[in-house]
Amino acid sequence: MAEEWRKGPYLISTDPARLDLALIHGYLSKSSYWAVDRPLDVVRRSIEHSLPFGVYHGDAQIGFARLVTDYATFAWLADVFVLPEFQGQGLGKWLMETITAHPRVQGLRRWILATRDAHGLYAQYGFTPLRAPERMMERFT
Repeated sequence: MAEEWRKGPYLISTDPARLDLALIHGYLSKSSYWAVDRPLDVVRRSIEHSLPFGVYHGDAQIGFARLVTDYATFAWLADVFVLPEFQGQGLGKWLMETITAHPRVQGLRRWILATRDAHGLYAQYGFTPLRAPERMMERFT
């Protein structure tokens, strides 16, 4: 079931059918530092297996984030962006407020994310550096 939140002319929706896959793929593969050259099929599959959040101005999508979660204990926040021409209006903060307050992910034990440059934003929503990085591992392929 898709949910929607409105603020003035803006809308956040979890409806996957509303997502502009071309816009999301274009931003991730050409403008982000973390997903350069990510293939369209990979973007599509990543959204299919996540809780997506689209940000809209009218009918046009202007932002995105997705939550990879088991809905019980864990969530990974990924692929967060607001198009540059809409930044500075509090939309990233509203997106974070909406995601962290989403009713289906309340009570999770751990949320994680990776960022190169937005630590200050995420800290406002309870994110901190890893408490025990020596316990975390990753696998790149």
